[in-house]
Amino acid sequence: MLAIVVCAIALSLAYPVREYLSERRQIGQLEAQRQQTDLQLAHLRAQQQLLSTPAYIEQQAQDQLHMCAPGHTCYEVIGGTAAAAAAAARRAAAPPWYQRVWASVQQADSKPAAGQSGGGQSGGGKQAAGKQAAGRSGSGKPTR
Repeated sequence: MLAIVVCAIALSLAYPVREYLSERRQIGQLEAQRQQTDLQLAHLRAQQQLLSTPAYIEQQAQDQLHMCAPGHTCYEVIGGTAAAAAAAARRAAAPPWYQRVWASVQQADSKPAAGQSGGGQSGGGKQAAGKQAAGRSGSGKPTR
């Protein structure tokens, strides 16, 4: 009889204990989220103070908008590190040589053959005759 009473008490307390633990976990997650939001807010307030100073605004206008203050001579270096970084990005974005070769093989395989396209050999003969004529000079000797 005592075992039944203990089991009944354990079963009746299982659900509330589980809910209590899940709520504590949720409270911890919300506190971490609040701390992260507070850090973001502090960063944004510091940025707001920085943007309210005229010297910082002038510096950003010169750096980002390439503006020059009246009476100053400004220079811009072309082909510096920004150009090298852009070239490196283009090289990184380009596929490797073997992928380009395989793509050209697949592209050539997908095109119909010259004999199947309906043009036949007649167009090729004209091209060969044109190359022979272009290869000769006025004296009848082939040019190199």
